[in-house]
Amino acid sequence: MSGRAVQRIEISRRALLHNILEFRRLIGPRRKLLAVVKANAYGHGLLEVAGLAAGRGVDWFGVDSVDEGAALRRAGIQAPVLVLGYAPFDSLEEAVAADLRLTVYNRETVARLAGLAARTGKTVRLHVKVETGTWRQGVAPRDLPAFVRGIRRRPGLVVEGLSSHFANIEDTTRHDYPRRQLGTYRAACRALEAGGPRVPLKHMSCTAAAILFPEPGFNLARVGIGLYGLWPSKETFLSCLLDRKEPLSLEPVLAWKARIAQIKKVPAGADIGYGCTYRTTRPARLAVIPVGYFDGYDRGLSNAAHVLIKGRRAPVRGRVAMDFFMADVTDVPDAALEDEVTLLGPDGRERIAAEDLAALAGTISYEILARLNPLIPRVVV
Repeated sequence: MSGRAVQRIEISRRALLHNILEFRRLIGPRRKLLAVVKANAYGHGLLEVAGLAAGRGVDWFGVDSVDEGAALRRAGIQAPVLVLGYAPFDSLEEAVAADLRLTVYNRETVARLAGLAARTGKTVRLHVKVETGTWRQGVAPRDLPAFVRGIRRRPGLVVEGLSSHFANIEDTTRHDYPRRQLGTYRAACRALEAGGPRVPLKHMSCTAAAILFPEPGFNLARVGIGLYGLWPSKETFLSCLLDRKEPLSLEPVLAWKARIAQIKKVPAGADIGYGCTYRTTRPARLAVIPVGYFDGYDRGLSNAAHVLIKGRRAPVRGRVAMDFFMADVTDVPDAALEDEVTLLGPDGRERIAAEDLAALAGTISYEILARLNPLIPRVVV
């Protein structure tokens, strides 16, 4: 590992571009592909991922906040950027200046954007979110026509898209609930467009929906976790097989690596780490690894996970602390100070997958990735 950092996150250019091509093949040439790069691109690095993906099969980018969208603009990203999350009133001026698309569902937000459009002379493109059963953001279907008419009456505002989001498509192989949501969305679109012009862009797809429901009515596919080489869930993969669909060939993009900070010999019967939660049963060699829960290595991995050193597994011993944890390298006799440690990703024939760590920590792969500390250097390889 070069440089002064004791850890780094590697982003595989080849794997990312491969996954983009897989989804481009899946959705076809007529639909736009929106890469969801919120939460620091699911922990992969907002600017690193966007810089690799722009102009290489990705048409749009999706972010959570105006801050993320403005960062893309400052980095020279010219593709359309849609803010999927809430934009506070005091961020709207920056959003308009940066030509960000905004997801709207509050009349108060629309009114303020109308004032900004009038003052700046800029056109503000909006995507109205329809509530279909997630009960999060969104306009109720019965209120949608009046909400959209209110936008269209205001000069400078354009309704560019209608969006929604599935609530229960990843956690089950039964898809009656998402099909009801899909029916609600379509009915809302029909009711709206029966009394007015068509809305150019319609989008409801996440990664799982893009794979399982390749609906021709959607002309913008929002893809997140799949672009980074992970299936949303085992249930999504199984549903794909049950539907007799050919599974996509997805390749994990991220590897997380560190260095050994110390090698120490400990006797049998030694209590390791905070709380003395592990006691050695034989004389052992421990590697001290300068990574902890501050960096995103979950405390739930204490006494449960493995790391890879020289292509071999070494079990985590004791509690994961804020900045350190220990691994038993007794069976990796040539492990030495500053040797590379793979926390996530491949090493030789072995691999630590985000899904593996998620299962041990009692969470999902999304969280394992998204919580990786933004301060850790991201390196494109």
